[in-house]
This record gives sequence, C-alpha cells and structure tokens, in this order.
Amino acid sequence: MRLVLALVIGSIGSVGMWSVVVALPVVQGEFAASRGAASLAFTFGMMGFGLGGVATGKLTDRFGIVTAIGMGIGLVALGYLGAGLSTSMWQFTLVHFFIGAGSSATFGPLMAEASHWFERRRGIAVSIAASGNYIGGTIWPPLVNWGMQSFGWRPTHIAVGLISATAMVIVLTVLRMQMGAATRRSHVNAPPPRIDLRLGTNTLTALLSIASIACCVAMAMPQVHIVAYCGDLGYGVARGAEMLSLMLGFGIISRIGSGFLADRIGGIRTLLIGSVAQGFALLFYLFFDSLTSLYVISAMFGLFQGGIVPSYAIIVREAMPAAEAATRVGLVILASVFGMSFGGWVSGVIFDATGSYAAAFINGLGWNAVNVTIMVSLLLRARQRLALA
Repeated sequence: MRLVLALVIGSIGSVGMWSVVVALPVVQGEFAASRGAASLAFTFGMMGFGLGGVATGKLTDRFGIVTAIGMGIGLVALGYLGAGLSTSMWQFTLVHFFIGAGSSATFGPLMAEASHWFERRRGIAVSIAASGNYIGGTIWPPLVNWGMQSFGWRPTHIAVGLISATAMVIVLTVLRMQMGAATRRSHVNAPPPRIDLRLGTNTLTALLSIASIACCVAMAMPQVHIVAYCGDLGYGVARGAEMLSLMLGFGIISRIGSGFLADRIGGIRTLLIGSVAQGFALLFYLFFDSLTSLYVISAMFGLFQGGIVPSYAIIVREAMPAAEAATRVGLVILASVFGMSFGGWVSGVIFDATGSYAAAFINGLGWNAVNVTIMVSLLLRARQRLALA
C-alpha cells in the first residue's frame, strides 16, 4: 500500500519536469525569446530539481519522507502560481527553479524510501516508485497542451499548481497514516549493502554522478526538444506532445522491467544495458525524421532508457549504507539533473547555431559513450572483486 501511494504522489508531483517542455514553444513566442533562452526555463527547473533532491534527501534521512514531501508541495504550488503570473521571460524562467525543487521531493527521496521497505524485491520496488515520474510524463503533457489550447498557458499553469498541490496533500495524508511510526527514519532497520566495490562512498558517488551527467545529457535531447523538433519539421506541436507522452509511457515499461532485471543481475549490469540501448535509439533519430518513424523511435527511446535513472538508486543501496541512501541518491540525481538541464540548454544552443538538431543528436551520442565507459569499468571491478572473493 505504501508503494502504491508513493507511485501516485510521484505521478502527480512530476508535473514540474514536463509542463515546461510542452509550454516552451508558446512561451518563446509570447516573450519573443530565442530557442536557447526559452530552454533556460527547463534548465532552471532541472537545477531546482537537482539541488532540491539533495536538500529533501537530507530532510528524509533526518526527519522522514512525509516532512520532505510536505515542503515540496508548498514550493510546487507557489511556483506554478508565479509562472502563471509572469510578465517576462526571466520571471517565468526563475520560478521554474522553485517548481523543480518542489517536484524533487517526489522522486529521489521516494526511491530511497522504497528501498528501505523491501529487501528481496528491492529492485522492482525502487523502479515502481521511480515510475511515477514517467506516469506523470505520460499524463501531464497532453493535459497541459489541452489546457493551453482551451484556456491559455497562464490559467493552465495556475490550475496545475492548485490541483496538483491539493491532490498531493490528500495522498500524503494517507501515506502518513499507512506508515505510522515509520514516518521518521525508516532506514534504521533497513538491510545492509549487498556488494563491496572497495571504493569509498564519496568516490563511488562521484563516479556515479559523472556517469549520470553523461547519460542525461544524451537523454535530454529527445525529451526536451521533441515537441519543438516536430514543430520545426511541420508536424505540429500536438504531434510532438503525443510523442513525448508515448516516449514516457514506454519508459514506464522500461522502468518496471529494469527493476525485475536488477533483482536478477544487479544494478550495474542493468544500467549498462539501458545506456547501450539508449545510444542506439539516438542513432536512429539521426537518420529518420518522417512522422511515422519519429513515433516508432520515440517509443523505442522510452523503452530503452526508462530504467537508467532508477538503476543509480539501486546501485547506491547495493553498495552504500542505508542511513546515507536518500542523501547519496539525491547527489546522483542532482548530477543527472545537471546533465538533463545542460543537455536541454546546449541542444537549443546547437540548434540556434546550426539551424537543425543533427549536431545535437551527435553531441548526445558522445556523452552517452562516456556513461558506457564508466559503467563498464565498475562492472569489471565488481567481477574482479567477485573472483577474488
């Protein structure tokens, strides 16, 4: 029941990551901004998501998940009200930092929390908790697009803030009742680490963070710019929103499937498989741009990369103490968010400089190769340790 409630609240709270992607072309036109300048709203949102993940992770380790999410709800509500009332591009961009910070409480801390509730099925539990992010990504873009077309982008942002905050308060209240005495510090009786890579926690955190940046720069290209890309190709913004929804819908399948896989082969191998597959999907984007092929490739991209980010949380719990889990996951998520924000921004800049997204896809492939290299090195180290044991 806790896991179901975590999934629901994660699905609602993840709106902070996806609404800006749909609103980007409309806001760019209203404020007469360049594509790169408009993409900064996503960048600020992801910066807030990353830094907020570290802060809410520390709050979770010390005071419990309910306190962390409660603070996040307030930031989401205030951020969306501010976005709807913005009178300039810089205001719209700035408030997305607070929207991202509020949404962060419903992702990394929830994954770490779920890892304490299960031992034998920890991988699938973490991946289900993380799937709320993609369920939200499947549901919210079409809803936000419909709201903007029906009522305008300003009323839509205000409505999103009020509705999502109210719904999350209700679900969080039920979760608190379900957890009872475990509301605070549920990691105290959690199982110990499973593997020893003979790396300090700081060193392993740094390596995972670098790998996370690299994979998410690659991941950001389709996720952030698919709506604008379809508009540039003449297919329309609505088709791009549908592709984003399709991408994230298949990402749910990938996330849950990666949890089953991680329970059998471990987080490192699972992440490596996802990273290699993500690279192939990016390569297909480079060569095919018909409407049908973009729908197919978007589904493939979601199916291939959806399990990558939850795998970092699984690796953290496999190799690090439970008492540090939420904070360490928050640090790695911060790195992934930096990668997403930088990737989203730099792809817009590359488009402004070249007039197309081809070079941006190539840039993503290069960063993806860095991730694969790091994960192969960790896998070889783990196998060496197993052989020595």
